[in-house]
Amino acid sequence: MVSQLTDAFARKFYYLRLSITDVCNFRCNYCLPDGYKPNANKRFLTLDEIKRVGRGFAELGTEKVRLTGGEPTLRRDFVDIIAAIRENSAIRTLAVTTNGYRMARDVQSWKDAGLTAINVSVDSLDARQFHTITGQDKFRQVMEGIDAGFDAGFAKIKVNTVLMRDVNDRSLNTFLDWIKLRPIQLRFIELMETGEGTDLFRKHHVSGQVIRQQLLEKGWQQSIRARSDGPAQVFTHPDYQGEIGLIMPYEKDFCQSCNRLRVSAIGNLHLCLFGEQGISLRDLLTEDSQLDALKSRIQDKLQTKKQTHFLHQGNSGITQNLSFIGG
Repeated sequence: MVSQLTDAFARKFYYLRLSITDVCNFRCNYCLPDGYKPNANKRFLTLDEIKRVGRGFAELGTEKVRLTGGEPTLRRDFVDIIAAIRENSAIRTLAVTTNGYRMARDVQSWKDAGLTAINVSVDSLDARQFHTITGQDKFRQVMEGIDAGFDAGFAKIKVNTVLMRDVNDRSLNTFLDWIKLRPIQLRFIELMETGEGTDLFRKHHVSGQVIRQQLLEKGWQQSIRARSDGPAQVFTHPDYQGEIGLIMPYEKDFCQSCNRLRVSAIGNLHLCLFGEQGISLRDLLTEDSQLDALKSRIQDKLQTKKQTHFLHQGNSGITQNLSFIGG
């Protein structure tokens, strides 16, 4: 299907990142260092509302949906949400980004419900450092969860690692050893500045170009990007089962290949991770009969998407932390 989601700069959008909660049980120092603070007035999208979001985007040509949070697997109806999105045959890839702590127990049920891809956040392969970063002593459980994912039939698992100076920027060889015999795509994500994280950013930001140069010197080669892929530059090596991805939002022209939109856990359409207050869709998620109006609003508002983010000017928009609309 050709995407009916095209912006004013001729970019086509095949990929939806759908947050289903902003609750998280980890306290990662670059995201929620003080832990999650509940808001009694916040109502997350219901299963029926999520079904309507999925159907609307599917009919507009969306091929890939990623369920995000917070920690999406904290939803008690998580398996039902997977099944609801998979009712749309146009959506070929249904992924989740998770901290992985429930994978060992539940990943088979996610696969059975129709999940096709998993990203697990692992910022260090040292158990003590993992505990320091996340605030949780769960390294062993997360590693067991990744193994369980392979046992459940996932051919490849992606692992997200936030690249931080003096934390893991000198650990490339350790990560390479880990993926040598494992079909893992390990993705280094540049630390991004958020409203609450300016001091951390200044202390720990390091460019992914440092890793890219090391990979090229070791004989890794960059792959071609598919239209519904995320923003990672992916590198492969004939001696490794795994791959390395680099996500570098501060690199020139990063936004030229943007192909993804976001819907927050309270039903707001966000045209950029670092953008505006969001465009409410919730009033059009009450009845199935509102589908055409929902699709029209998404298409109309897409025309207001900016050509680029403004991170280079230190402007992170309304994004106070990365659990806000799912990173």
